[in-house]
Amino acid sequence: MAEPIGGALVARRARGGARLEEQPLGRREGAGGLKAGGRVRPRAMANVKTEDEIILFEREMKEFWTKLKSVYGTEQISQTLALRDSCKESIKVLSEKWSKKLKEGDLMIDKIQEYRNEILQQSQCVSENQERLTEIKSNVNQEEEQKKGLTDSIQELKEELMKKKEIISSKNKATKERVERLCKSKVLFEERLGLEIRRIHNEQLQFVFRHIDHKDPDKPYAFTLSINEQGDYEVTSCTPPLDCIAEFQLKVRETNNFSAFVANIRKAFTALSYKQSA
Repeated sequence: MAEPIGGALVARRARGGARLEEQPLGRREGAGGLKAGGRVRPRAMANVKTEDEIILFEREMKEFWTKLKSVYGTEQISQTLALRDSCKESIKVLSEKWSKKLKEGDLMIDKIQEYRNEILQQSQCVSENQERLTEIKSNVNQEEEQKKGLTDSIQELKEELMKKKEIISSKNKATKERVERLCKSKVLFEERLGLEIRRIHNEQLQFVFRHIDHKDPDKPYAFTLSINEQGDYEVTSCTPPLDCIAEFQLKVRETNNFSAFVANIRKAFTALSYKQSA
């Protein structure tokens, strides 16, 4: 198709050139550029050729499109345009579809990132809870150890308290037995030695002797006796005072012979009475 058009273009140029040569000289004076004597100037010739070539090129383009339409036909061109429009529409639909897919992908990526952040937060919470659980377990273990220590201490205190109760019970029993022996001896002492035994405050016993001073038989001679925490006899007061009371107290603790202890104190009061009378 290009060769006929090109050949026609060359022929027309040749014909156009012939026409230019055949045209009378008087027609080109308006374009200016004729020399004296009726010959064409070179510059005027160049301008005329350029204008004719442009006109000729436009004419050839119109003929080319005319022949192209005649070769392909209006129907084929319409089909080509319709196919082009269809392709454009398909491309538009695909573009919109993939644009939507890309937006959905972006939303999915954002959602995944959100889930990832949430998972990280949950992992951090789990880690913190594990540390807290470890701390609680440690505190529980310490409390268990403290509880065990307290339980052992309480058990030791209970055992010690039981021992003290046994000791106190044993002492109370011994004290009770001694009091009973003293009560049994009370009548004998009152009858034979003129002794009066009184129970006073703080579980103490007061021993009052009479018939010691011949000048004053009713004059009282007394001492107060108690049992200390160690379960021993202890004289808390003596009227009139005796220098030998500490010795008698030590001896009765060693021998546990209470009758001899009371008898020795009476003898000491009697000796004191004779000494005071002399």
